[in-house]
Amino acid sequence: MTAATAKTTIKKEKPATYFEAVGRRKTSVARVRLFGKGEPKITINDKPFTEYFPTKQMQNSVEEPLIKMKLQGRFLITVKTSGGGISSQAGAVRHGIARALTKFDADFRKRLKKGGLLTRDPRMKERRKFGLKKARKAPQWSKR
Repeated sequence: MTAATAKTTIKKEKPATYFEAVGRRKTSVARVRLFGKGEPKITINDKPFTEYFPTKQMQNSVEEPLIKMKLQGRFLITVKTSGGGISSQAGAVRHGIARALTKFDADFRKRLKKGGLLTRDPRMKERRKFGLKKARKAPQWSKR
């Protein structure tokens, strides 16, 4: 192999200790790792979270647990998320960050719980029933 074709792999040094939690909403799942040391930033599926979640509303939703605890800009957070839509993934990441913060410090639980950040949003899409077009929509009725 020549030097031009050889691939150089750069290992990203991550701090050894972290707090891991899983957040869920609808069919989305987010695996969150909260590192105590490192450059403070949030990456989701190897992208900056401002790039992954384009709207300000979703970005605020993701940062809400950190803002509530006054910890923004303190942690390196990496997230792997899958399933569902982008809005659902934002809710799953928010849930995961809140759960990871409780593992970081158990005293945070009371404030996060009061803010409703530790509650999983259980709403799911209703299944389609036979004889109907969707979950509840019936075919058009005709007299003859």
